[in-house]
Amino acid sequence: MATQGISKIVLAYSGGLDTSAIIPWLKENYGDCEVIAFVADIGQEREDLVGVEEKALRSGASACYIADLREEFIKDYVYPVLKTGALYEGTYLLGTSMARPLIAKAQVELALKLGADALCHGATGKGNDQVRFETTYTALAPQLKVVAPWREWDLRSREALLDYLKVRDIPTTASLEKIYSRDANAWHISTEGGVLESPWNVSNQDCWVWTNSPEDAPNESELVTVGVENGEVVAVNGKKMSPFACLEALNVLGAKHGVGRIDIVENRLVGIKSRGCYETPGGTIMMAALRGVEQLVLDRDCFKWREQLGQEMSYVVYDGRWFAPLRESIQAAADSIAKDVNGEVVIKLYKGQATAIQKKSGNSLYNEEFATFGEDDVYDHSHAGGFIRLFSLSSRIRALNEKK
Repeated sequence: MATQGISKIVLAYSGGLDTSAIIPWLKENYGDCEVIAFVADIGQEREDLVGVEEKALRSGASACYIADLREEFIKDYVYPVLKTGALYEGTYLLGTSMARPLIAKAQVELALKLGADALCHGATGKGNDQVRFETTYTALAPQLKVVAPWREWDLRSREALLDYLKVRDIPTTASLEKIYSRDANAWHISTEGGVLESPWNVSNQDCWVWTNSPEDAPNESELVTVGVENGEVVAVNGKKMSPFACLEALNVLGAKHGVGRIDIVENRLVGIKSRGCYETPGGTIMMAALRGVEQLVLDRDCFKWREQLGQEMSYVVYDGRWFAPLRESIQAAADSIAKDVNGEVVIKLYKGQATAIQKKSGNSLYNEEFATFGEDDVYDHSHAGGFIRLFSLSSRIRALNEKK
């Protein structure tokens, strides 16, 4: 373990089991270094932040800084990804993936301000988050050393961590009964572990903490109108609000109707498959609204290109490459496409589904006169024959060659 040159460490701190143990462990193993706790408020449950400063100080931190990053998270991280339509492996709305680079960036900024020597995180050696944190550290402050306790210490289980804290008389709300690993922010909440470790086990009620089950959702549907400008949600039910406020409003409605639940097995970057239950109620509604406006506004080639951008962006974000030229390039292309994505969509919420049932846009390419199945005076059906003949010309030439 290399401790040379490390006297002040800024730790990405949540107050959970892992980071509660990390503070005393750092002081014991890094020459009684100064440990500063950094807490990012990205919209997690309010009770997660109650008493977090006192907890950090009791654990041995010299100071605890809490940064309100909620608006920045949604405006500068979530919304840009939404424009691309990114869904990792077709379903995951990247809640944890989008949050980590912001947390790491703010952590780096604090470390530089305080003159720290090193950065520390509580991500395990099996997960994606270690890559996301450290890739950001490298991009923004490569001169700072990185401490990753899960790759160094001999604490290998929840029981060992609880015993470690008990011996040192450090309080924690964690217990052996709380067997799920959760990550929450304004965008989503994820649940892993427990019964979910076997993909044959059906998720139970304990695996879902934010949304109603579709079975228990209201029997009456509810309509919500979403306003979109430049590929971004700007209003809910006619009321213009900030990105974070729009998400908060849609989260309440979506959770009520059981919207945004997925139960998936995903491929982690490190090569391990993992299972998780994700709840993204407001985000699912936003995605439905944006894609609804796109259907009206984008021509076929632009829509195809936007889908390709979303596919690539999903991997870039999932892999933690936020502060990379590739992400900036993809984002520039998505911003260009989104400049005409303006309109209004009515979303029907019912029993876990968010369905766009009405949509309009001043930039719509949809024309009822051309699209009608009734009689019209604007489209000559006979013109289609020449188009098809040219479109299939290569197939005609190939067939003639084969006959020869």
